[in-house]
Amino acid sequence: MRRETILNFSLLGLLFLFPLWAWVADEPFLITLATRAVIFAIAGVGLNLALGFGGLVSFGHALFFGLGGYAMGILAHHAQTYVPMFTWPFVIEGTTSMPIIWLTAIAVSALVALGVGALSLRTSGVYFIMITLAFAQMFYYFAISWSAYGGEDGLSIYVRNEFPGLNTMDPIQFYAICYVILLVMLFFVFRLSRSSFGLMLGAARQNEDRVQALGQVPYRMYLTAFVISGAITGLAGALFADLNRFVSPVMFDWHTSGEIMIFVILGGVGRVLGPVAGAALFILLEHSLGGVSDYWHIYLGAILLGVVLFARGGLFGLIAGREVAHD
Repeated sequence: MRRETILNFSLLGLLFLFPLWAWVADEPFLITLATRAVIFAIAGVGLNLALGFGGLVSFGHALFFGLGGYAMGILAHHAQTYVPMFTWPFVIEGTTSMPIIWLTAIAVSALVALGVGALSLRTSGVYFIMITLAFAQMFYYFAISWSAYGGEDGLSIYVRNEFPGLNTMDPIQFYAICYVILLVMLFFVFRLSRSSFGLMLGAARQNEDRVQALGQVPYRMYLTAFVISGAITGLAGALFADLNRFVSPVMFDWHTSGEIMIFVILGGVGRVLGPVAGAALFILLEHSLGGVSDYWHIYLGAILLGVVLFARGGLFGLIAGREVAHD
């Protein structure tokens, strides 16, 4: 097997075994750390589809992360307070069902990504970056002023939402849900990257004129990839809000967009499991260095600088070689 294939299975195996060890050792905090890493990895997988395979440098993916979080928070809030969301023209109540919340988060994020992408993709380069950032900041300030759902203080959910047959308040069972979703998203992106759409998307990233000569429309492919990317990141936002049982405007902040991009760059842009490695390293550094200094991001910045300068393919490129997953 190729080194990258071995690395992929080793990483997934580690994410499977580490929480089991923490569960046996009665260390629920470590399970929670692993859960955060997996959820961040899902968000990174979403951005990697746009950035790594489509070349779309979006600095506003916190928009979709926050939308997923607020979709969870609003639905769960209305279910727990027994107050309908709408009473006209028909009654719409909240819910604590995770599958329904996930579908709602995906649908809302995809719909907003369609609108944002349709406008943003009419530009390119730094203009595209700034427009996506502007949309995320617009929603950030809107959430701050949305007093019905906590405003700047955010919204607390007292009980984690429900999944049929499982106790989601048990850390290892909630981790299992997130881990399975990560596997599904990785498989989906892997298959998509090797489909005719994924190959044409990669070709458009490298040479739009040649793709147009073949009768394809790069704008439509970019928009499709952007919508799918936003939907995946929105799902991660719903899981993250459920993990913390809390949602706040910080999920829309540009710092969140930057962190999601860091996951992708650290692990390897264009590598299917690159964001997984990047998210795991981020959580490891946060846990190990956060207790040493409040300014641990300085060390993260130094590592990121080293990756950009000396390991252009991220951790996967450094270990597995320069061949990228979508080539």
